[in-house]
Amino acid sequence: MKDELLDIVDKYDKVIGQKFRSEIYLKKLSNFRVVNAFLINKDGKLWIPRRAKNKRVFPLCLDASMGGHVASGETYEEALTRELMEELRIDVKHNQSEYIGSLNPHEHNTSAFMRVYLLKSKKTPNYNPNDFIESFWLFPKELLNRINFGDKGKDDLPIIIKNLF
Repeated sequence: MKDELLDIVDKYDKVIGQKFRSEIYLKKLSNFRVVNAFLINKDGKLWIPRRAKNKRVFPLCLDASMGGHVASGETYEEALTRELMEELRIDVKHNQSEYIGSLNPHEHNTSAFMRVYLLKSKKTPNYNPNDFIESFWLFPKELLNRINFGDKGKDDLPIIIKNLF
């Protein structure tokens, strides 16, 4: 897998440089950008997938419906469009997304600067099996309960849910 070049940002989320993803993770930096999205159905349940076992970080953990790094020179919205297609095979041109909030390491203790989006969905997406192995439709409280009772989730997942849902 090739090493991604990511933008490094200051505490105001302004680009101040670039580093490769491997260096960012090695040094445990949090001043880079990510994007997350959640599919939500008419009942208010979120589509929550379990990551594949071959993932470098958080294998077999519950995750946001979609998540990814914002590449160097890319906007959050461009990353959203790219990642939705890569992970869920969803074309954002045909599926309206709604920005629901931003979180950052300084205020929310997240792993990175992130923007979070919501997409309405009536069905489970045709997700990439290299990314996910199974999925669940869960109310936000059900998701938090699963994590509290021992199901593994990405570290940022409960932070996102508690702050934005």
